[in-house]
Amino acid sequence: MQAGFSLALDIRTDLGECPLWSVAEQVLYFVDIKQSRIHRFDPASGALGTIQLPEEVGCIGLALGGGFVAGLRSGIWLLSAKGDLIDKLADNPEDQSVSRFNDGMVDPAGRFIAGTVDETRERGTASLYRYDRRGLEKLAGDLFTSNGVAFSPDGKRLYHSDTLRYSLYTYDYEVETGAATNRQLFAKFGSETDKGRPDGGAVDAEGCYWSALFEGGRVQRYAPDGTLLSEHPVPAKCPTMVTFGGPDLKTLYCTSARIGRPDEELAEYPLSGAVFAMPVDVAGLSKPLFNPDI
Repeated sequence: MQAGFSLALDIRTDLGECPLWSVAEQVLYFVDIKQSRIHRFDPASGALGTIQLPEEVGCIGLALGGGFVAGLRSGIWLLSAKGDLIDKLADNPEDQSVSRFNDGMVDPAGRFIAGTVDETRERGTASLYRYDRRGLEKLAGDLFTSNGVAFSPDGKRLYHSDTLRYSLYTYDYEVETGAATNRQLFAKFGSETDKGRPDGGAVDAEGCYWSALFEGGRVQRYAPDGTLLSEHPVPAKCPTMVTFGGPDLKTLYCTSARIGRPDEELAEYPLSGAVFAMPVDVAGLSKPLFNPDI
């Protein structure tokens, strides 16, 4: 294990997810899915703001002109900066009693790429979708938990994981059209003694993929060819997603979860649900803004 993460924000989220750095504001946004909240954290001042939403929010992206695009249980929405539901862009086409949007991000052209979770954990009915002005289009199906969406620096490779299948994939991605083809297995996780599996991820400026391992207590960095380069412990058994932030994009932030975790685990990892940070040598990439006209 290499250098690890330290506490950045002592907040006990139920299911912290989707950390997102705003270059313009120099703040970190992240969600608490189960509490239906978007949080805004200013590392410089320590200030924390909270936006309460009417339903669970799995993922967000920053939008052109301000506000957010967000994957909620009911579908993909355009939100104001205060969290007002401005426009429903697309319905969640699945059975919303057991399906909600989960992980997602804005692609290099400004589209929103977001997937769902099959809450039964049995049927494998979740999917990965692309949203643009043409509407909602399925990119991949037969998933249990869609996660890990990230893009290579040139935008030509899409990363995506199915967490409960312990698998991380890559696709050839056409930025001009939003087409994802040629799925390949990038990395396989898990063993009898290690239940760590790929949750959210991010790519740095060298094209290396960083994956948060849920129930694995660590974050891994992979080279573009799939070689495991390093592992970094997290003070929580269930890290959920990473993103790059800070003035130079050389701080790696990591969210985590505590809901449904056994008492003995929470006793060993009392900071579960908090946000953690670690300085890195290679900067990350600034996230594109959602463009509803693309």
